[in-house]
Amino acid sequence: MTSASGTSASEGRLVGRSVARREDPRLLAGRGRFVDDIALPGMLHAQFVRSTVAHAEVTGVDLSAVRQVPGVVAAFTAEDLGLGDITARLDRPLTEFVPTAMPVLARARVRYVGEPLAVVVARDAYAAEDGLEAARVSYAPLPPVTCEEQALADGAPLLHDEAPRNTLVDVSLFATEGIDEVFAQAACVVRVDSRTGRQNALPLETRGTVAHWDDREEQLVLETCTQVPHQVRTVAARCLGLDERAVRVRVPDMGGGFGLKCVVGREEIAAAAAALRLRRPVKWIEDRKDALTASFLAREQHYDVRAAFDAEGHVLGLDADVVCDMGAYSCYPFTAGIEPLMASAEMPGVYRVPAYRVRGRAVTTNKAPTAPYRGVSRPQYVMVVERLFERAARELGLDPVEIRRRNVITDFPYTGVNGITYDPGSYREALDLCERTVRAEGWYEKQAAAAAEGRRLGIGYSCFSERTGYGSATFAQRKMEVVPGFDLAEVRMDTSGAVTVTTGTMSHGQSHETTMAQIVADELGLPLAKVKLHQGDTDRVVYGWGTFASRSIAVGGSAVRLAAAGLGTKLRRIAAARWGVAPEDTECGTGGVRRRDEPAVSLTYEQLAEIAYLKAHLLPKDVAPGLSATAAFDVFNDGTFSNATHACVVELHEGTGQVEILRYVCVEDCGVAVNPQVVEGQCRGGIAQGIAGALFEQVTYDAQGEPSATGFMDYKVPTAHEIPDVAIHHLETPCAFTETGAKGAGEGGTIGAPAAVLNAVNDALRPTGVELDHTPITPAAVHDALRRQPTLERAR
Repeated sequence: MTSASGTSASEGRLVGRSVARREDPRLLAGRGRFVDDIALPGMLHAQFVRSTVAHAEVTGVDLSAVRQVPGVVAAFTAEDLGLGDITARLDRPLTEFVPTAMPVLARARVRYVGEPLAVVVARDAYAAEDGLEAARVSYAPLPPVTCEEQALADGAPLLHDEAPRNTLVDVSLFATEGIDEVFAQAACVVRVDSRTGRQNALPLETRGTVAHWDDREEQLVLETCTQVPHQVRTVAARCLGLDERAVRVRVPDMGGGFGLKCVVGREEIAAAAAALRLRRPVKWIEDRKDALTASFLAREQHYDVRAAFDAEGHVLGLDADVVCDMGAYSCYPFTAGIEPLMASAEMPGVYRVPAYRVRGRAVTTNKAPTAPYRGVSRPQYVMVVERLFERAARELGLDPVEIRRRNVITDFPYTGVNGITYDPGSYREALDLCERTVRAEGWYEKQAAAAAEGRRLGIGYSCFSERTGYGSATFAQRKMEVVPGFDLAEVRMDTSGAVTVTTGTMSHGQSHETTMAQIVADELGLPLAKVKLHQGDTDRVVYGWGTFASRSIAVGGSAVRLAAAGLGTKLRRIAAARWGVAPEDTECGTGGVRRRDEPAVSLTYEQLAEIAYLKAHLLPKDVAPGLSATAAFDVFNDGTFSNATHACVVELHEGTGQVEILRYVCVEDCGVAVNPQVVEGQCRGGIAQGIAGALFEQVTYDAQGEPSATGFMDYKVPTAHEIPDVAIHHLETPCAFTETGAKGAGEGGTIGAPAAVLNAVNDALRPTGVELDHTPITPAAVHDALRRQPTLERAR
């Protein structure tokens, strides 16, 4: 068996092995290079004058005193910079989607506390902060809209005059004929009305950028921490009125993104404009207060969902109403449709659902705008669907695991009621293994023993799939004006036989330097040390879509493998010509190309590279000098689906309302795990973020639209003490649609955790008759729920 470039599969393979992360020695020793490490001669520092009110007409912005502050070099309003707006669009009728322009700097109106109004540029960050204090902004206040109910109320103040009832998206993607009769005739109908708290993605490194003009290249260079460098380039060029050639975006090391950085921010464009105007480097680094209050947020959603079941526990239908609070503006490029469209299209998930109806809406409120955050609606709708199965199990007298077992998809490929075709997965196998693990560890016996002692232990499960490898066709179904999907890669060999790989993906902690190198090293039979990855530079890659939606290995890795295979083909052609044999009679082996019939006859890559570059007269006439190959990859079906089952064991301390997680089990299947250790890291990190949303994190607003959380004293984040030991078990169903057999693995941990935690808490509460359907599950929420049913006898 050989790979696409003729590499012998009998040799030792790197794909599938937990080789050490190549990035770690540099990063752990403090030799990383992040945006804030960049220092350029004459560099200035920027900070932003931000709105102190949630909703108002701006009657004046006076920066005259700002310009007199020692150290301040310049201060600019929107009128001073003359920038274009950032507008994200869907190609849908106005009845379904209303586009709204987001100005880089607010002009006549502000729509949330923290909205940038002006940029102050100074010799150092401290002088810039002093300059902010001297700014004078006058407002004519308008009534704030701070929640979904206010936004949709008759006569509510409009944030955008063009958006009736403050609704940016209103779509009904599916409505199975006869669904009302399905519910009318069902043996059991259950309902869940659920709300999830607004969250911050909280990457360790906040947003930031350094912008400067390069006279030699006639380019504006932005060094910025973004997951989508090419999209930043596109928006910067459009807002600044430049050709895209005249903008170069480079991404240094990045300390996390989680989706927050896969949209284009206003501040990086404004900092670039200031650098262009002043012809001096300008650095902006977001402080934690601005990151918590004025950066992109996520997650605030409301689900009202019914499910119909027959008497044996088979689901007959889902009927859902989804409302997502998207804050003040649509994000670019995904728009305010990102969350309601995701939920509407994929809610049936891992279950065979014959009938489905859904309405998805995005409303605008006087809060910081929403961006994708790890999982994008799937943590929310999975939680709701899993609550429905738990409730139906109770109503029908079934075991919660058994009702899932009767409904998970087992025959593949499976085309669901939502029109999506699911590729083969291990839905039933993951559920069974997860339950066996919990039972083998004795948690059911421990639960019974704890009950005898008056303690409340609960066990909860969640089953889900993670759609990954979204291709252009899938994004086009959302009717995005900007259609992501494909990825491009180049693999280039130098005269020493070493390889440089460029890709349109962008690592922000996922270990691309290691996993992409494993793919190329296997394809060409190279040592890992001979492969170097470059990414995050718009001058190196023609175009790329960056990293989000667990696409990097599934899509980007496939493009990399194809490019490596193309290079291997060229190497084999050169070798075959030297030996006078056909290329198919050669193969790439350890460090070179050899003849299949006589393996001892070989040419090293160094020897072949010498011919390709230094002795081109020896090349076959149909082979051009140099050694490089490019490839593109796209997914033209419905993508691929990773899957998992999670189980959580909690102890509920009724006296304090505290939830303590005792054990967490994850059984996951992401196809071929290129590096199992990296996959486990993704699972553990995702589970930690899912637990954070389930139990701790929430941004709230008062009646005037003032955010509650300005620091970590107010925004509660779990520590290592609250995150439990996690057991991870891997299954492997190789993907037929990717070049590596891999599916995505970046978001699954976050998707499954809230449902597993919430179900475990409700299992612990079962003797009280109290149920919770909202997150976060704070101690106050537990106490409030118990107080609402004071007459219930609480069995101990």
